[in-house]
Amino acid sequence: TVPFKSRLLSLRSVDSLNHQSGLPCQPQTSVSISELVHRLSSEDSVEQQITSLTEAFQLTEENSRLRFLVCSLLKDIAAAYFPECTIRPFGSSVNGFGKLGCDLDMFLDLDSISGWNVKQPKAGLLLEYQMKRANSERAVTQSILSVIGECVDQFGPGCVGVQRILNARCPLVRFSHQPSGFQCDLTANNRVAMISTELLYLYGELDPRVRHLVFTIRCWARAHGITSSIPGAWISNFSLTVMVLFFLQKRNPPIIPTLNHLRDLAGPADNSVIEGHDCTFVRDFSKIHLQRNSETLETLLCEFFVFYATFPFSRMSINIRKGKEQNKPEVAPLHIQNPFETSLNVSKNVNATQLNRFVALCQESSWLIQQSERNSPKSAAGESSPTPWGLAALLLPSQVEGMKSRKKKRREPVSETIKSLLESLKNKNQGKKR
Repeated sequence: TVPFKSRLLSLRSVDSLNHQSGLPCQPQTSVSISELVHRLSSEDSVEQQITSLTEAFQLTEENSRLRFLVCSLLKDIAAAYFPECTIRPFGSSVNGFGKLGCDLDMFLDLDSISGWNVKQPKAGLLLEYQMKRANSERAVTQSILSVIGECVDQFGPGCVGVQRILNARCPLVRFSHQPSGFQCDLTANNRVAMISTELLYLYGELDPRVRHLVFTIRCWARAHGITSSIPGAWISNFSLTVMVLFFLQKRNPPIIPTLNHLRDLAGPADNSVIEGHDCTFVRDFSKIHLQRNSETLETLLCEFFVFYATFPFSRMSINIRKGKEQNKPEVAPLHIQNPFETSLNVSKNVNATQLNRFVALCQESSWLIQQSERNSPKSAAGESSPTPWGLAALLLPSQVEGMKSRKKKRREPVSETIKSLLESLKNKNQGKKR
């Protein structure tokens, strides 16, 4: 037995002194797509389907509390070397867009340690604690994570599969926490990501339609292989979220404000510059006055697909700071400007094939959701298994397979039929606005 005990307790038989408890942990995963399709098919409207999907996927109160508990358990280990440190969750665990089963991203905050990152006075004397100096902040971060990673690997109860990925752009320690079932990533110098977490939370709180639409688009993308848990050329969940925010900024009137507008509303307490990046935006919700937009979730879902089915990806970049398209600053199939590190493209990994698949699925889904207006959900009454309709029909993998078979017969990424349909939808919507 390693002489390092966790605050988690388990009950086992005295006869099994050399064995771990065989009690299974509660699975921390969301419903399967097939089960979700069945559930959504029983709803009475697309609006209710979207709400039901969000409720099925979003983190529960218990799951959120468990994530904070794991952070505190990891702090117990890190405090052996850094007694005044704090470990905070960030990313999907706390930004309001996390789903059951998502990874737990954690940030090792060392700023509370006396003498760490203290601003030097311009003149006079300074009384300070003696601390070791290093030539590079990155080297310090790598050393800290190397030591913490070794400690977690050797002494962390329930921590398995520890990997120290120190040469990544943002060094991290990755491991699985068996008692909670979470996949964990620990970083030590990722403050911009913490600010991004706050921004996404703010947007999600401004209007409930934001979270509903993000959850729906993410689920749709995962069902069709647009996103993946495996690293590669796929579009990431963060990129999809930014695309949804950008779309909502482009509505008439806008549903959410631009990041520049949030920066203009900021007070002195909101000022934040991290590594030369302007990360300032207002935190006081009472200062943000939204324009009146009463579009339904069904309308927004359909319009999202139409918007990106016809978006000029070959020429334009997505920018939620300004809330408008801008010319691409670099050659890339998909360019989405990082909200704070503005020189970075958050979708740099996406290749042309994956972008074309996304566009083709938007075209197909815009047509399918239009058909739901003609098909009454009550048409399946009396059947033991309701017929998928509306949002449920968008999640069926057969739609993708049909699209793939058609693409094999022709090189063009878009059929003339779907093109003409999209044009008619745009003209129809423009006529309504007039």
